[in-house]
Parts: sequence; C-alpha cells; structure tokens
Amino acid sequence: MGVALRDIIAEYKTPVAWEALAGIAAIDAHNALYQFLSIIRQPDGTPLMDQRGRVTSHLSGILFRTSNFIEKGIRPVYVFDGTPPAFKQDTIDQRRTARREAQARWEDALEKGEVAEAYKQARSASRVDEQIISTAKSLLSLLGIPIVDAPSEGEAQAAAMVCRGEARYVVSQDYDTLLFGAPLLVRNLTVSGKRKLHGRTISVFPERIVLSDLLKGLELTRDDLIRIGILIGTDFNPGIKGIGAKTALKIIRKGEFDTTLEEKLPGIDREAVFDFFRQPPVTGEYTLSWGEPDFNGIMKMLCDEYDFAPDRVEKAVGGMQVQKGQKTLDAWF
Repeated sequence: MGVALRDIIAEYKTPVAWEALAGIAAIDAHNALYQFLSIIRQPDGTPLMDQRGRVTSHLSGILFRTSNFIEKGIRPVYVFDGTPPAFKQDTIDQRRTARREAQARWEDALEKGEVAEAYKQARSASRVDEQIISTAKSLLSLLGIPIVDAPSEGEAQAAAMVCRGEARYVVSQDYDTLLFGAPLLVRNLTVSGKRKLHGRTISVFPERIVLSDLLKGLELTRDDLIRIGILIGTDFNPGIKGIGAKTALKIIRKGEFDTTLEEKLPGIDREAVFDFFRQPPVTGEYTLSWGEPDFNGIMKMLCDEYDFAPDRVEKAVGGMQVQKGQKTLDAWF
C-alpha cells in the first residue's frame, strides 16, 4: 500500500520519456508482482492460469515487461523483500484479512454474475506467496536478469542501491521509497500504458520524482518527510485518524509533530519507525550481472510447464536476444 503522500507531491511528479530512462533500474519486485497479479486478469477477475490451475499472471508480466525494458535500454534488477520488521506485523495481518474478505466478495460477485464487481474484488484479493516468488525468480534467472534478496524491505534495499550509484533509479508505485532516501523514483513503467482506476481504464505515462526537488520545493528535510509519513501512517505504524498529507505538512511546519503524536497516537514507538526509515537493514552481498536469455530454458518453463503460447514467448525473448551485428548488452549502457 505504501504511505499516502500523493496530495503533497503531485506537482513534483514530472513526465519522463522512455528514451530518457536507459540505465540500471532497481525494481521493487514485490510491488511489481502485486501489479501483475492484480491487473493481468480475465474480465471476471480470474487470473491467468495454466491447465493445472496454477496462476501465471506474474510470469506473463515479468516476461513482457522485462522484454520491453531491455528493448528500451533499461537494465533491470529485481529486488525482493526479506524478513519484515516486527512492528510491520499488524499491517501484514490487516492485509491478510482484507484479502480474505475480498476473496469472499469476489466469489459472491461471480455467483451473482456481477462481472465488474467481481473484477474489482479479485484485484483486492491478489496475494504474493512463496510459489509466486519462487517461479518469478526462476524466470528472471532464465531471462538473464539479476536478483537481489534484501535482508528486510526491498524498497529500502533498492533505495540504497541508487544512493550507492549501483542503479540509476528505483521503480515502484509506492512512495515509501522516498522515505527510505531514494534520490530518484520512477513510476508507471507499464507495457500497455493503461491502468484500471475506479472501474475505468485510463492512460498512464512514465513519471519521476526527484527527492531533492521535492524536499526543496516543500522546504522540508528528509527527516520531516519521514515524520509526515508517521503522522499519516506507514506500513510500520498506524496513522492518526483524520490526518492526511496536507494536514501533516502543516503540523510539521508548525513544529507540532511531538505534541500531536503524544496527544493523538500515544504509545507508538516512533523512534523505532523513524530509525527504520533512516537506517534500514540493507546488504551489499550481491553481484549485478546481466546475461543472455536462455531461450530453450524459457520455452521449456513457460510453454512446456505453464502452457504459454510459443509464438508470443518467442517474440518477447527475440526482442531481448542480441542479434548478429548488434551491440552486446553491456555496450548499450
């Protein structure tokens, strides 16, 4: 879900052309997987599945988005979540409950023949489990794409990689990455350029947020931005009811963060949450290396095991492979 900063950062989201995005992109893997699982579905909300009933929406998303990235000169690295901090457990439990309830509403809508409602509830029921993660990693390895396993939050690891100069920007739909200090966040890198919003299909375009520009424009420090997140709620703490981003910004500017928390949200371990955003667990134990796609391995996995159409897979992989006379992947960057 992320932290709801949209109302105060809208004017700092700027369009960016695909041609300007060449380079290494640290992708928030779980965020991407949730996107694939929630969007790549039948009209009644049923996800893509093979003949044995196994979900394949995420595999389709990885294949075609990664192929699109490579063709556009983007070198992706997928960063996966590790062990969440203990104070995230309440959020995890709430999300599990919400997914179970959405699953029940989806099934009810299907029985009633309410297709639009079924699709809506099915998206909310999306779940990234170990099977989804393991098959995603297997496909990425066959595609020659590096994987980084974060010790804790993938967003924090991705932000650290950009800060170290190992990647150019973070790809995620969530704004939490900014609280973790990502210098550059890029959103809306979809293949189709479309997204479902409140039952409507809308066009979306790549956009970027430069952290330094955001902080300068709002006259805030990064610590202030973290405090705003704590007031409105993060994945690691509940927010204060009735306080959104604009109100939280006013509270910070008035210097009333401490008194507001003590009055409205007593008992919260704000120092633990603040410190987690400031100094999250990250690692440097990985190697970023991109290889050629294993065409035979990809065909065997997707077509033989998961019933993908061979012609579609061949086309996607063909766009990634180095053709005779072309530059190598390393020479593109």
